[in-house]
Amino acid sequence: MRYHALRPLLFRLDPESAHHRTLQLLALAGFSGVGRALLRRLFAYADPCLETEVFGLRFPNPVGLAAGYDKDGVALGGLAALGFGHLEAGTVTLAPQPGNPKPRVFREPESSALINSLGFPSQGAAAVLPRLQAARPTLGRAVLGVNLGKNKTTPLEQAAADYAQLVQRLGLAADYITINISSPNTAGLRDLQHRVYLEPLLRAVLAERDAHAPGCPLLVKIAPDLTLAEVDEVLDVALAVGVAGLIATNSLQSLPPRRPGGLTGPPLRARSTEIVRHLYRQTQGRLPLIAVGGIHDSAAALEKLQAGAGLVQLYTGLIYEGPALVGRLNRDLAAWLKQQGLTHISQAVGAAA
Repeated sequence: MRYHALRPLLFRLDPESAHHRTLQLLALAGFSGVGRALLRRLFAYADPCLETEVFGLRFPNPVGLAAGYDKDGVALGGLAALGFGHLEAGTVTLAPQPGNPKPRVFREPESSALINSLGFPSQGAAAVLPRLQAARPTLGRAVLGVNLGKNKTTPLEQAAADYAQLVQRLGLAADYITINISSPNTAGLRDLQHRVYLEPLLRAVLAERDAHAPGCPLLVKIAPDLTLAEVDEVLDVALAVGVAGLIATNSLQSLPPRRPGGLTGPPLRARSTEIVRHLYRQTQGRLPLIAVGGIHDSAAALEKLQAGAGLVQLYTGLIYEGPALVGRLNRDLAAWLKQQGLTHISQAVGAAA
């Protein structure tokens, strides 16, 4: 309720400025043990029934922060203290790049959605690495992922080298790695989801992972705009090379009369759930999935889990619902399990697939 009273003031700022100020506050609060303890007391919720193991990692709960919220890893300690079970920093590019021209983030309050055409603004791997390393003691039990993307100027034929070097530099600082080949805001990036690019790319990245960060799970984030046949092509490659899991999905390519960019929030919810359910059915639950897209309440989170996701991630929901959303989702999921006579969150995964 307090956040909803504050939100009109925050929304008077342009979306990108409001986001940066929020990150600055979270970074300040997360800088000290006292600040993190206060955030945990205000927002976090823990229950043993929510603890889960996915792709070999132990998560205190299934609710995570999606990539894109903290691109350069500046506020990870404060974000972890909100009660997230995992955080995905990034997207990080090898070399620094400014992203697309501003304005490049737009709100759609009538649908609680966002449209962004950011284009991977990143301070680069060299700047982000020490932040990831410094954040580790501040995260508590939260799992740390890092989302990687190619530079805008890197040709598709050389994209594998970008991703491989990123894994070499950042792999040891992360608990898991995500290869982002699905943002709609870097020209040509989504072509990397086609087998002709994807298989050699993933084999090169996995070789680099094995050499520099052995055992670190490698995930691939896919687009919602793929046909189910194209989803199956990505899945075939993922299974053939041995990735640890898939993240479904990135933002939806917005169409006229909307502004160009990636659409996130409730308009993405149904499509992302459809793809999660399809992937779960195709693999009979053998390949771990992370669901993201339109999670603004516990009903949406539960929908993703029952469709087959082992974990869920938020971004736009945090902007519209505020920091209390994280604890509220975890509290509601734990209450639902008890109402159903279930003892563990894993019992919900795939129940409606």
